[in-house]
This record gives sequence, structure tokens and C-alpha cells, in this order.
Amino acid sequence: MRTPLLPIAMALCSILAAAQADEAVDRDISGLSNEKIISGLKEALQVSTTRAIALTGKHDGFLQNEAIRILLPPKLQAVGKGMRLLGMGDKVDDLEIGMNRAAEQAAPQAKPIFLAALKKMTFHDARHILSGNETAATDYFRQTTFADLTAAFSPIVHRSLERVGVVQQYNHVIKEAPGGTALAGEFDLDKYVVEKTLDGLFYVLGAEESKIRKSPVAQTTELLKEVFRGK
Repeated sequence: MRTPLLPIAMALCSILAAAQADEAVDRDISGLSNEKIISGLKEALQVSTTRAIALTGKHDGFLQNEAIRILLPPKLQAVGKGMRLLGMGDKVDDLEIGMNRAAEQAAPQAKPIFLAALKKMTFHDARHILSGNETAATDYFRQTTFADLTAAFSPIVHRSLERVGVVQQYNHVIKEAPGGTALAGEFDLDKYVVEKTLDGLFYVLGAEESKIRKSPVAQTTELLKEVFRGK
């Protein structure tokens, strides 16, 4: 039995057309050499991480930024509200200030960890980031650095919380607040502050990355302009 040639030819044409379309898209995405793509992405990440760390790792970097300010843990929200009603709002404020100060002191330690992640970036990673959404690089950093950042931030946060008296303030809140005693031993304050510090850092990093992708003003070098214009 002879196999019909027309359907086979049509199928081959479809496959070839799809392959050519993919190749055209691939060329359109970059139009640049592999080396230039990687260099451009690394430069963009260096710029965005430097800005993010500068914004978060300064005095009031967390405390005065409503988007990332660390508030009382959800389990303590009711406790804090009760204390404010009893005229002890200053103690709640001191606790929140201390948590944010700890985050501000930890944030700068992210820089060497981010730079180490950049060195490991492959061409595949770079192309995925370049063609991804407006926070694809931030997502890459979160995936590749989260564990190392957690390990680096934890002792800094712990020392900072102790130094500024947050641990004592927290224990005082738990002791004096209505219903607070029931929460004693159920909550890891260090872990909470570390997690919120990471959330805030990646939030700001994502915002800075988005600026670089969208705004020519934020593309501060010719390489950045070339890479993101050819995206």
C-alpha cells in the first residue's frame, strides 16, 4: 500500500514553518551575542541589587517604607491592639521599630550573596530572564539565594534584636498584653523578622528590576539600553 505523499509533505512544511518561526523569535528576542546578553543581564542585576540594598539597608529603609515596613506578627495583632487600647501603644511601637532596625542592618549582607549568584548565571538562565516577565531576574535571585540569605541574615537579625532590646520588648508585650501569655513559646520572632526582611528586599529588588526593563532613564549604561531595547 502506497503512503499518500501530500499529507506527509504538508506535515513537513508545517514543522519547518514552526521551526523557522521559533528561530525568528529567537533572533528577535536578542539580536545580540550570547556574551553581550549575559553581560547585559549581569549589569542590570548589579544595578538593581545595588539600588535595592541601598534603599533597604539604610536608616528607616524599612521603617519608613509602607510597602515593606515590618508590622507586628499576625498572631500578635490582637495583642497589640489590646495594648494600645490600654495606653501601652508606645511598647508596641518600640517592638515594631526594633524589628525594622534589625532588617535594615541585615539587608547589606545580601550584596556578596547576590554577586556570587551572578557568577553562576548561565546563558540559559540569562535568556530565560531576558524573555521573562518584569521581575524574572528577581525570581531567579529568590530561587538561587534564598537559603544563603536566610543563613546570613539569621545571626545578624538575632544580634540586632538583642542589642536594641527587641527580645525584652517582645517578652514584655507577651507578659503584659491581654491574652499574650497564651502565645509564649509559640512564636519564633527571629524567624519572622528574617522572613519579612527577605520579603522586603525582594519586593524592592523587583521594583528596581521593573524600572530598568521599562524605563530608558533607569537604563543607565549603553549596554543596558542595547540589551533591553533588543529584548
